[in-house]
Amino acid sequence: MNSKRLPCSGDKLELLASEFGTPFHIYDEAAIRSNARKLLKAFSWAPRFKEYYAVKALPNPYILEILAEEGCGADCSSLAELMLAKAVGLAGSDVCLTSNDTPLVEFQTALEMNSIINLDDITHIDYLLSKARLPELVSFRYNPGPLRKGGNEIIGYPEQAKYGMTGTQLLEAIAICRDLGVERFGIHTMIVSNELQADYFRDTAVMMFDMATKIKKIMGISVEFINLGGGIGIPYTQEEAPVDLLGLGNKIRLAYEEIMLPAGLGNVALCMESGRMMTGPYGWLVSRAIHRKEIYKNYIGLDASMADLMRPALYGAYHHITVVGKEDLPKDHIYDITGSLCENNDKFAIDRELPKVDVGDLLVIHDTGAHGHAMGFNYNGKLRSKELLLKTDGSVKLIRRAETIDDYFATLDYPGLV
Repeated sequence: MNSKRLPCSGDKLELLASEFGTPFHIYDEAAIRSNARKLLKAFSWAPRFKEYYAVKALPNPYILEILAEEGCGADCSSLAELMLAKAVGLAGSDVCLTSNDTPLVEFQTALEMNSIINLDDITHIDYLLSKARLPELVSFRYNPGPLRKGGNEIIGYPEQAKYGMTGTQLLEAIAICRDLGVERFGIHTMIVSNELQADYFRDTAVMMFDMATKIKKIMGISVEFINLGGGIGIPYTQEEAPVDLLGLGNKIRLAYEEIMLPAGLGNVALCMESGRMMTGPYGWLVSRAIHRKEIYKNYIGLDASMADLMRPALYGAYHHITVVGKEDLPKDHIYDITGSLCENNDKFAIDRELPKVDVGDLLVIHDTGAHGHAMGFNYNGKLRSKELLLKTDGSVKLIRRAETIDDYFATLDYPGLV
């Protein structure tokens, strides 16, 4: 059973709500640091192991700074994410640009930062040659298609996903770059999201190790690194268990020793780009119940909306909910927990069993530390909420203010608007 804890006591949450106002996301610095250390320990056996935190999961420089201090790099997918990485002092091989349909400015910025560029398609070689230049080290994203079973509604099945190149294209791309004078190569894959079965990641590692040995056998090239991607899931429900990171590291170590060492590839570095697993369980959305409605169903309306947390509406995803101060009361009421968007799917929970909720209660939505605030938007003119950091000394810091109506109108030039 996976217990769902609050970031701090209910009394402290009420104080924070009074001081900062609701809604807000709050993140636990100590837990994020501890978790990063667990992952790095699990792969401490691997040559030059590097975790490139997937910035898209929680693009806040205060979080990136924490992870950089713990030895993590940054996996970026846009210009803004590259700028965030640079702002916290990450550059060079500590940053990887993994994007698709990539605008030129993103390639140019990554080149200026001397970062790793992970090419999503074989046509990007000519694009870079005509518009900029090839980097000294080139990485390619591999999509195994139907050769690799699995996938889900978040990232899609490999053969239906827009990401990466086929195995044949990957070999051709390496040959093209080699003939153009490139001498350093890496390979990458990312074919699953929010997966809780450790064997899936072991099998993905085996697939990539086999590809590395194939590249050496056919082309005489030893890749410099293998990026196994991310996709490690988190237990959103209480019935699910987290992935055993030490056990996963050991499974991949055994595969590495079995495949890579005999092939003379025992010095190939391993990388990952975990996002959700790094910060997801250590973030909470705190909101106030402001309306109660009883028609054909019973509804509790919050001062948050799917502008603050899109996953339940987008994926039908489950997020555990705690009613502060009523944790030990029987869950003898059934509610839809809703926001105020003019969209019927603006719901954080449907037919959720909870204690009786009264207007004024604080509700805490768990596991919002990844793909929570980051996926916010402004439909209906809704403004994204603030972010707080619970520091290791117990103090709380505002690390992003809430948007204001001035922010919303800032890109408009029209008389009469604020």
